[in-house]
Amino acid sequence: MTEDVLQLPLQFLKGVGPRKAADLKKAGLNTVEDLLFRFPRRYEDRSRLQTIISLRPGMTAAISGEVLNAGLAHTRRPGFRLFQALVQDASGQIQVVWPNQAFLKDVIRAHQRMVLFGKVELWGSRGLQVTDPEFEIIKEGPDGIVDPGSGSKELDILHTGRIVPVYERTGSVTPNMQRRFVWQALAQVPPDGFDPVPADILAKEQWPTRRDALRQAHFPDASTSIDALNAFATPAQRRLIFEDFFVFQTGLALRRHENAQVKKGLVCAVDDRIRESARKVLPFKLTPGQRESLAEIVADLQQPWPMQRLLQGDVGAGKTIVALLAAVVAMDNGFQVAVMAPTEILAEQHYRTIVKVLAGRPYRTALLTGRVTAATRRDLLPAIQRGEINLVVGTQALVQEHVTFKSLALAVIDEQHRFGVVQRGTLAAKGLNPDVLVMTATPIPRTLALTECGDMEVSVIRGLPPGRKPIRTLLKADSRRDEVYAMIRDEIKRGRQVYAIYPLVEESEKIDLKAAAAMAAELTDVFPEFTVALLHGRMKGDEKEQVMRAFASGALQLLVSTTVVEVGVDVANASLMVVEHAERFGLSQLHQLRGRIGRGEHASTCVLLYQAPWTDDARERLKAMVETSDGFVIAERDLQLRGPGDFFGTRQSGLPTLRAGDLTRDLDLLERAHEEARVRVDAGTLSLEQQAYVRSVWQRQFGLITVG
Repeated sequence: MTEDVLQLPLQFLKGVGPRKAADLKKAGLNTVEDLLFRFPRRYEDRSRLQTIISLRPGMTAAISGEVLNAGLAHTRRPGFRLFQALVQDASGQIQVVWPNQAFLKDVIRAHQRMVLFGKVELWGSRGLQVTDPEFEIIKEGPDGIVDPGSGSKELDILHTGRIVPVYERTGSVTPNMQRRFVWQALAQVPPDGFDPVPADILAKEQWPTRRDALRQAHFPDASTSIDALNAFATPAQRRLIFEDFFVFQTGLALRRHENAQVKKGLVCAVDDRIRESARKVLPFKLTPGQRESLAEIVADLQQPWPMQRLLQGDVGAGKTIVALLAAVVAMDNGFQVAVMAPTEILAEQHYRTIVKVLAGRPYRTALLTGRVTAATRRDLLPAIQRGEINLVVGTQALVQEHVTFKSLALAVIDEQHRFGVVQRGTLAAKGLNPDVLVMTATPIPRTLALTECGDMEVSVIRGLPPGRKPIRTLLKADSRRDEVYAMIRDEIKRGRQVYAIYPLVEESEKIDLKAAAAMAAELTDVFPEFTVALLHGRMKGDEKEQVMRAFASGALQLLVSTTVVEVGVDVANASLMVVEHAERFGLSQLHQLRGRIGRGEHASTCVLLYQAPWTDDARERLKAMVETSDGFVIAERDLQLRGPGDFFGTRQSGLPTLRAGDLTRDLDLLERAHEEARVRVDAGTLSLEQQAYVRSVWQRQFGLITVG
């Protein structure tokens, strides 16, 4: 048997078959290697057998004994049957019950010896019983399974009598079944197979070989600490977690290295003329963070290989002006720039800002969205193709086939997590390997930046431009609504505008929309002297645009909205936001919403209204909102509370499907893997076999992940 067994499709593993293989595939398990790299959810120490006489109600215990009798018992409930057995050890007897598992009559019989692990309960007049335990029938004699670690014969005890791995059920595949499949697979893994982790790292960390680590991660020795196992902190587990990260990070490093070998068609030059041109455009003095980020971007523009850079900054940190100055450099070189935004509202806002900043400059700017008329489009598209339009701002309309550029050198993508992989790649493909700058106002924790954007360079703008006032955040129970209404009235009387935000949860969208509409009606009654309107995602595009324009112009004083205002709404006169049912929002989403106010010269307040009862997680989220306005701190807290998959409020197709590593638990190993992978790829010290393995894993696991 060779290491090719690791690439064996699971349906060919003994006992799996097509149906169970299909269920395992839904969990991302296609090969034997996938199965072995799927860690148990937890570990239970079932090695310490207790005597029956020592059992007490409420205990979860492992016992060993002989079956005295066993059979089905009828109950008063129609169709509900119990299988029960009387089990005896040297100290006494106890009843064991399996509800509604009639098939056990063909499995458990009198005079068998068995080990059980389950909960002890007091059951009326029947006394103590063990309910629905896991069990293993002990086969006497030498016909046990081969131990995958030592090669010696053992009794057939996988589910009890040892430290037992507990796996997540996958369709028809029970934890017991998966335990057997893993045991069988481990028995076939060769002792000296290929290892993707460099030998010097294994030696330095004193980590076990790949085969030994897999065995210890699934069927640990009795001396292994159960606490360390459940913290996924044993040497075997950490070695496999590192491998998972290292393979992924090596793939990113290879892509980054290969990207540096690609030659872009249009390279920017920077001289005194261009520097002076950029200074004339600048409407205010840049912050240190803006200057540093701009210097990094401009340096990339002058390299012969295409830029792949992420520009991070908190809400209002001034990313747009940095991107615009980079665009000026490209345009002054005679090249074209495309700016893509996720919504028409945000695209139009960018367009207005750019036109204002570039007023009087010799650049021709155009807006291309779904709202552009057919007549305008007929004139616009040929002008873009001829290179007469220097800068095009748009939505995903920019990536349509009939939009072609003459000399696209820089693609700027805003709110990058809102776009799919294909859209980002299609825009970049419209140029000759153009420079790509992606921006996000949702600060990305370091763990996600090292994975989702690991093959990109990252620039961070910390702090806010001068003049931006901090936003006061208040937490109030729904019972204090009258106080909040008084705040709304006072703010509008001072000439300011107010948002009232209502949550919209996909599972109950119709109910929520009715509730949001009812809130708009209530506020109209409470404030008859003010103009109130409702905005939600189900409205037609023209209706949404009409409401937003009315609010932006000041014609509307109180806007009741769902989270469609989370991104792209910039109304400097709005100084108060009331978030209804704040306990239902994620932290990053609350921070994005809060960023819609405080954009002008006026002091601003965000009121988080919550309804009891609320969960501990909700209390933690809202407490964090009150304590800090730093988006990077909030992002880290949000990641800890919700996990990486839900970080942006919806599951990200771009996040890697790591097999063993956990982005919130294993940051130290992720950072180490990131550093080791980059150093070894840049130095060219990875073997051809290691590179081939990484590429094969990437094709299987991460093939859809890309940037730009």
